[in-house]
Amino acid sequence: MAARSALPDGRGMSKQHTPDSPGPRAWLGLLVVLGPVLLVSMDGSVLYLAMPRVGQDLDPTAGQALWILDVYGFAVGSLLIAFGSLGDRYGRLRLLMTGAAVFGLASAASAFAPDAELLIVSRALMGVAGATLLPSALAVLSELFGDPRWRARAVGVFAAAFAAGFAVGPVVGGVLLERFWWGSVFLVNLPVIALFLVLAPVLLREVRTTRPGPVDGPSVAASAAGLLCVVYGLKHTAADGFSPFAVLVAAAGVLLLVLFVRRQRRLPYPLMDFSLFRDRVFTVAIVTGLLPLAAWSASAYLSGIYLQSVLGLPVLRAALLALPGAVVLVVACVVTPLVVDRLGKRAVLVLCPFAIAAGLLLLLPTTLTGGVGWYVASTSVAGLGYGISFSVVADTAVGAVPAERAGSAGAIAETSNEIGNALGIALVGSLAALLFRLRGPDLAPTLDGTLRLPGLTSWAVTEAKSAFVTGLHAAVAVTALLHAALGAWALLRLPGARRPRRTPAPDAGAAHGR
Repeated sequence: MAARSALPDGRGMSKQHTPDSPGPRAWLGLLVVLGPVLLVSMDGSVLYLAMPRVGQDLDPTAGQALWILDVYGFAVGSLLIAFGSLGDRYGRLRLLMTGAAVFGLASAASAFAPDAELLIVSRALMGVAGATLLPSALAVLSELFGDPRWRARAVGVFAAAFAAGFAVGPVVGGVLLERFWWGSVFLVNLPVIALFLVLAPVLLREVRTTRPGPVDGPSVAASAAGLLCVVYGLKHTAADGFSPFAVLVAAAGVLLLVLFVRRQRRLPYPLMDFSLFRDRVFTVAIVTGLLPLAAWSASAYLSGIYLQSVLGLPVLRAALLALPGAVVLVVACVVTPLVVDRLGKRAVLVLCPFAIAAGLLLLLPTTLTGGVGWYVASTSVAGLGYGISFSVVADTAVGAVPAERAGSAGAIAETSNEIGNALGIALVGSLAALLFRLRGPDLAPTLDGTLRLPGLTSWAVTEAKSAFVTGLHAAVAVTALLHAALGAWALLRLPGARRPRRTPAPDAGAAHGR
């Protein structure tokens, strides 16, 4: 990032940059924007430790349990690009205000959902509202921080808040569940949303771009429906076994996504500008935004069940065990721009997947009777890679394009994060569910469902826990191999020689990272 040049001596601002430094309104506006950003990312993970309680109260099926977890991330990821375009045309502050209000109402509905079906619907509505917040929040930062150097810093803080939300979500959930019912993990959103709705009109200004062109309805429908069909087919196969219907639905989803890509290449004003992927660093960074989030969401979900249902730990202790990894993640997110300044983006983009792979492999020694130490070590090592992913993806996306296209590029980066979060549970979580169904005692489709059965023998308990741990090990082994492959691909794909960093000119903006 370009922040180092704004502080040439490492102690204070040089006089030539003082006139361009943002005032109190900009910093207060940044703090106000970070509230919804923190909630959107936190709500992608806050349910991980709450799922056993949700299962006890609502008794969802295996498929419904997966939908409760990842319909939120799917809705956010599939609609980010569309809402980014709507904000560009009709006003980003207006979209922020509307989205925040709907997010608050949907949070209240989720908290008091009487059954699994209504919880899925309200979580989906939270995801739709969340999709309005992220791209507009990034775009509003451009208005608050006009100087590219300060805007780069603001984007770094934005990425750190987004990372912190994912990291502390399970911890917040665990603390609340220690004293309240599972719906409290949603009610915590309401004070933050209320404060945003009061302060945003005072501190933020409306922002529109001059880019013409309507929002392409068929593109929105094809992308959302395509993702929905693919995820549904995978979930159905994992939860209920192979069926021709599930295969046909998944194939239809793939076809819709192919048509979406082809349509974007022909449109004069596409929802997703695929020409950005000609930049090799941009491409690797976006993949580095998707795959680590898939590993993080799946491993956090499965580890939460392992700690509580296999090892029998209380929910608060399970939440606190995630703190070391959360601290590493946030620190890595903040420090990564400084490392990029010294070593270049190639080094951190290669380090990221290998650190995650190493961390995931540390879950393999876990057993039915012990594994707390391995879990803490795993989240701490992998947290280094996750922090790099959060930070470098946002910086690369915004820095790869001119300022007027930063919102679109930022939306692509956030889309890769959110779709990775949803697909991680859908794909990796479904793999674990499939192995449990094949190797377990065949008494219930999930571990928690099996353990709640009356008159369960000790043999059945051991078999169920063993089957779950087998699924956990298979899931982390597959994701570790994928990250090792990503690291090797980054080594081959990225330029070998790092260009020396230059002091940015006033119109340089963020570096391209090439």
